[in-house]
Amino acid sequence: MWFISLTNVKMVTRLRLSPSLLVWARTFEAVVRCQSFTKAAQDLCITQGAVSQQVRQLEDWAGKTLLVRSARSLVPTPEGQRLAAALTTSLQAIEQALAQIRSADANQSLLLSCSPSFAMSWLTPRLGDFYRRLPEVGLKVMAEFHPLDARRMHAEGLAAALRYDLGHYPDLVSHPVLEEFLLPVASPRFMAEHPEIRSAADLDGALLLHDEAPWAGAQPGEEWQQWLQHAGSPKPAAWLAQGRSFNLSLLASEAAAAHQGMAMGRLTLVLGDLLAGRLCAPFPMVLRSRAAYFLVSAGGAPDEVESVRGWLVDQAQGFREQRDPLLKQWALL
Repeated sequence: MWFISLTNVKMVTRLRLSPSLLVWARTFEAVVRCQSFTKAAQDLCITQGAVSQQVRQLEDWAGKTLLVRSARSLVPTPEGQRLAAALTTSLQAIEQALAQIRSADANQSLLLSCSPSFAMSWLTPRLGDFYRRLPEVGLKVMAEFHPLDARRMHAEGLAAALRYDLGHYPDLVSHPVLEEFLLPVASPRFMAEHPEIRSAADLDGALLLHDEAPWAGAQPGEEWQQWLQHAGSPKPAAWLAQGRSFNLSLLASEAAAAHQGMAMGRLTLVLGDLLAGRLCAPFPMVLRSRAAYFLVSAGGAPDEVESVRGWLVDQAQGFREQRDPLLKQWALL
């Protein structure tokens, strides 16, 4: 008779990684790597509250404290260090495998990440010229505004990215493409309905429309605050917080065109609407933004990136020739 003795045999239950557990683990890895809930939230494009909640859920599931939190630091416990090391190794292996799979395709397009508002308002209408002049490049544009670093660009196969920010990238190369100017915009109908608004001092904070995060690290309402300071009418943060916020500048300007309030327009994005009469500039006072548009790439980027940069610089110069006469009307240049 055949039989199997179970004596001294260890029964091993295979841990099943549920989707929730994978999400919590990925968030925990980002917190340890960034050493900050806020920076991890920016890296993952979720709220700080969601990051904190997901780490807490992971700790509840594990039944152990994984992070020691203090007012100034986040320190992983020994269990947290072991888990973070395993996650980092695993994620790097996944990223390398995906990068190899993508690079194996000899006919792969050149992938360009672009801030959505800039992609829709400025870049897309000009792409026809690019495809006619440089058909061999095979440019593919992806509209998104996730944070950039060399690791992410390599892992996701991003050849380059267009961003509206201050151009500070410690591990990447950034080339300025186009400067930006700020001015309040509204629809002619909105201004007709609010004849009391004759200057910056007459503005009502509740009628303002904001891009809640103009660039990574910008303060809420920063573009409005910059312009109001320039106009000699600075306002406290609580006053600015009365307005409505959007996660894209384009959404704020579209809300303005729909008579819902006054947006802080970026001239690069709203020039066409101003010339067409969909929007008007109530105050002839324009401010050059601290941020600008940069082409960002990692070291060792494909040679075609330089062709893209040359085309962008050429298009930017053509746009200036259309824009600058309007700026001269406001005695800015």
